[in-house]
Amino acid sequence: MTSCPTIRFDIFIAGDLDQAKQVCREYCFDVGLCVTIEPVTYIYTGGEEAGVRIGLINYPRFPSDEATLLENAVKLAVQLMNRLSQHSYSIVGLEKTHWFSRRERAA
Repeated sequence: MTSCPTIRFDIFIAGDLDQAKQVCREYCFDVGLCVTIEPVTYIYTGGEEAGVRIGLINYPRFPSDEATLLENAVKLAVQLMNRLSQHSYSIVGLEKTHWFSRRERAA
């Protein structure tokens, strides 16, 4: 059995599942990465929207460190945001959640 420290990040972003899969395929092929992807439904005040959750883990066969895994999560999320025409996304780690937005902050 091979083990490594538990590190994981989940990207949450609205958008089309099939298009998100293609973005993930291209990114993983380019950098040598494996991710999971699953559909999610966002329910919020006054609405509902389809989206995806993309998971990245510290895989014992190809161990990484937290900074490198987060860097891959951010790079992939930026590509997803651009290709899915979204304004924001979240990256959830074990200890911290990062929210990124192209919108100007409300005063």
